[in-house]
Amino acid sequence: MVRTEEDMQSLGFFGTIKESFKIVFSRKKIFTHITLTLILPLALIYLANVEISDLFSSNILNNQVHSSKRHHRISTHWALLSLFKTLYFIFFLILYLLSTAAVVYTIACICTDKQTPFKRVMSVVPKVWKRLLVTFLWSFFIVFVYNVVAIGILVLWVAFLLGSVVGIVLGVGILVLYLVGLLYISIVWQLASVVSVLEEKYGLKAMKKSRILIKGKMGVTVAMFVLFGLCFAGIEIVFEKFVVFEWSTKLAISIPIGILCLVLLMVVILFDLVVETIIYFICKSYHHESIDKSSLSHHLEEYHGSKHVQLERSTV
Repeated sequence: MVRTEEDMQSLGFFGTIKESFKIVFSRKKIFTHITLTLILPLALIYLANVEISDLFSSNILNNQVHSSKRHHRISTHWALLSLFKTLYFIFFLILYLLSTAAVVYTIACICTDKQTPFKRVMSVVPKVWKRLLVTFLWSFFIVFVYNVVAIGILVLWVAFLLGSVVGIVLGVGILVLYLVGLLYISIVWQLASVVSVLEEKYGLKAMKKSRILIKGKMGVTVAMFVLFGLCFAGIEIVFEKFVVFEWSTKLAISIPIGILCLVLLMVVILFDLVVETIIYFICKSYHHESIDKSSLSHHLEEYHGSKHVQLERSTV
């Protein structure tokens, strides 16, 4: 990353994508190692969740349709599905946070022209992961409270406004606001994850810093979030249609398409994490928070000791 502060703050949608490609292809070896070690199992777990969840759901539906006396079997399937979803969430979260730590730290090393051997990156990842977990738990708590409030509003809407024209219009408006709120929280959490790796702040402080950084660059941030969201949705739809639903009848088609979906998912996850990091630098530049490369390099070295990586903020 050799761009000046002025160049970084002027990067838009296509400029950010171009910059992400330049970074990945400039260090193909290290990003390939990260992808095969962390992102590959992450993608496999994601697609396995789609396949197994559909299997459980089909079994539950079939038992409900064919007999009203199979309550025990249905309950068993629901219990197994719940257990699987819990394990999936735990392992997916662990691998996602590890992948985030590895990618963000690697890009920070590239920014300071430091050597980034894979073993060095992996030695830092466990330390960064703990900070990312705290930030995630705070975001999870915020989403939980947000949904509790939303359910309360929904109950009031059903009790007093359901059925009226005004109620319908108000209900649509509330739904839109709810979705916008979830989108905003998700974006803040993603950028807060980068903050947690590259600054002393983590947890709630990282969330607050993320909110400040996003101001002024909300357009490109939302556009990137939507772009990668559509990519994830598209891959999942194709996987369900040609692999999950056609596995037993069209094996010759399902296998290559399944492999293609896996490869595409790995690429999307990698570039999603790279773009998140670039947006962090763009937002820092936009707010004139200059990044001293020598200071950053010093802090990256300290990460191998007892201290954490930190990007000192200085206002120009």
